[in-house]
This record gives sequence, C-alpha cells and structure tokens, in this order.
Amino acid sequence: MSSTELPSVPPTSVLPEPAAVRVAEGERLRSVRVPGVTLTVRSRPPAREGRPPAFYVHGLGGSSLNWSPLMALLEDAVDSEAVDLPGFGDSPPPDDGDYSITAHARAVIRCLEASDRGPVHLFGNSLGGAVATRVASVRSDLVRTLTLVSPALPELRVQRSAVPTGLLAVPGVAPLFTRLTREWTAEQRVRGVMNLCYGDPSRVAPEGFRHAVQEMERRQRLPYFWDAMARSARGLVSSYMLGGQHGLWRQAERVLAPTLLVYGGRDQLVGFRMAQRAARHFRGSRLVTLPDAGHVAMMEYPETVASAFRELLRDATGPADEGDTVQPDAEGDPGPSADTGGPTATIKTTRG
Repeated sequence: MSSTELPSVPPTSVLPEPAAVRVAEGERLRSVRVPGVTLTVRSRPPAREGRPPAFYVHGLGGSSLNWSPLMALLEDAVDSEAVDLPGFGDSPPPDDGDYSITAHARAVIRCLEASDRGPVHLFGNSLGGAVATRVASVRSDLVRTLTLVSPALPELRVQRSAVPTGLLAVPGVAPLFTRLTREWTAEQRVRGVMNLCYGDPSRVAPEGFRHAVQEMERRQRLPYFWDAMARSARGLVSSYMLGGQHGLWRQAERVLAPTLLVYGGRDQLVGFRMAQRAARHFRGSRLVTLPDAGHVAMMEYPETVASAFRELLRDATGPADEGDTVQPDAEGDPGPSADTGGPTATIKTTRG
C-alpha cells in the first residue's frame, strides 16, 4: 500500500456487529439493500395518513440522528425518512469504497427508487446539502421541494475554522490524527464537534450530550470510522474541483424544485457570506438567515426551521405567496437535545 492510500476496509460480510444505535420514541429503523450498498433508514410515521414523503440527508460525520428533532416537529406535515449515508450511522461501507458526492447521490437516488415514495421533500445538511443538490439537479422527478441547511457548496475563500476538517481529505492525515488523538475520550471529541458545529454549545442539554457521547463511543469501535470520514471529505473536496455541467453551482442553477436555504451566522464550516450566492443560484429560492445558529440549525433551532419549511410546503402545494419577505415564529425550540430559546430569523424569497 502506498503512502497516499487509505487503509482498506474489510468487506461488509466480515465487519463486526456494531452496537445498537439510539432510536427515539416514535421512530423506526430498517435496512435497505440497493445495488452496491446497504443503507439504514430512520423513519417517523406521520401523525395522520396521507402525508407527503420527506427524505433527509446528513452531513460529514453525522447520521440520521441529526434530523430527529426536526422530524418530530414535522410529523403532522410529512412522512419522514432519514438515511445513514454509506459508512455513517448504522450503514456499512459501500461495496466499492466510493465515497464521492456522486456515489452518495447515487445511493440516495437508488434508495428513493427502491422505496417508490417520490417525489419527496428532500432535506440536506452540509455534505448532505451537496448530495441533495446533485440529486435534485439530475433527478427532478424525485424531488418535490429542496431544503438545504448550510450546504457544503464550493467556496473560493474557505473559513480558517473549516481548514482542519478539509485536511481530512489529504492522504495520510486521518491516520495521523487518529494516532495523535488516541488518548482523547469520547467526551472530549464530542465537545470538540459541538464547539465547531453549534453557534452556542451551552444550549445542548445534558441528555443530548450524553446521547452524543454514547454514539461517539459506538462509532469509534467501527473499523471503518476514520476511513469513511476521510474518503467522504476527499470526495467533497474533489467535487469542488469539477467544472462545467458537473459543477455543484451549475447544478444548483438547474434545480427546478422550490428551494429553502438556511444559513447560520455563527457557522464555522460554511461561510455565512455564501448565503446570498446560493440564493442567486437556486432560482425562486427563499433564504432563511439565523444569526445565532451554527452549522446544524435543524438541531439548534428545529422549530424555526420547521416553521420555514411549513411555509415552503404551503406555497409549493397551494396558491403562490406573493410577498417577498415574511417573518416566521422566531422562538426556536431546540427539541430534546438543547435548551429553549431562539434566534431572530428572516426569510426572503428571490425571484429567478
């Protein structure tokens, strides 16, 4: 093996049985086998029959658990399913070891096709936002609306605080980081992640922190944990290099679905300045800015995000809203993983 290669991952059939993942009350887990990959899907049946389907895609290092607070708030509006991307959450690595944005998008498309639930209200956060953008661009028949929370789209001027995450894509960095941090406890790792991803980490309740530590401990026992992280980071960075019709910004321009964009003012991974550029590229989009939120607004302020989505849903299924600016309920409820309190949110609808 050359110094530029990552350690090989054992076939799915010989991987150790991972510890059980947490399933919130009202949720279910199921396994979906599609060509090339096995996916774990977390679902939350709607409070009423006949609700339209929604599908959620998490970010780098995350899992379907990231969407539990929002799914609970939307159970009266949509029939929710959240996927664990290959190598994350409870999903094993892909058979071919491909963690590119294209491969992740292909897995999502095949999962949607297998379930025959489309078109869906598609959600994506961070890396999942890039994946969802590609899915909506190439398979408009599968996407009814698109909601992106801090999507990881190409930036020419990357924030300094995002550089360490990007370095995971550099060959050899992941194994080196593993060796340098072998003495770190799961609690220390979780605090580091929360400091990076949350606008105000102190809002996370003790129960939410405890659950996050348990999930970190589970993941660290998986032999492919850092491999999946590094390869996915590399896949994301590689997607930034693509031009022409395969470029993510060009694909954003081809999205036909009504789009909701959510950006946090304290996001350390995706620049807040990217919000306006995204609003220009996604035609007819509406932009929600949350000055106090970080990278995972759907976890910090799920009630505010849910309110904005309900307006998108209303306008996508009913008479078009003629107003350019609306003020949603700004009292964010972070759900079971954080304390109460919320940001001031502004939604602007752009015409394109």
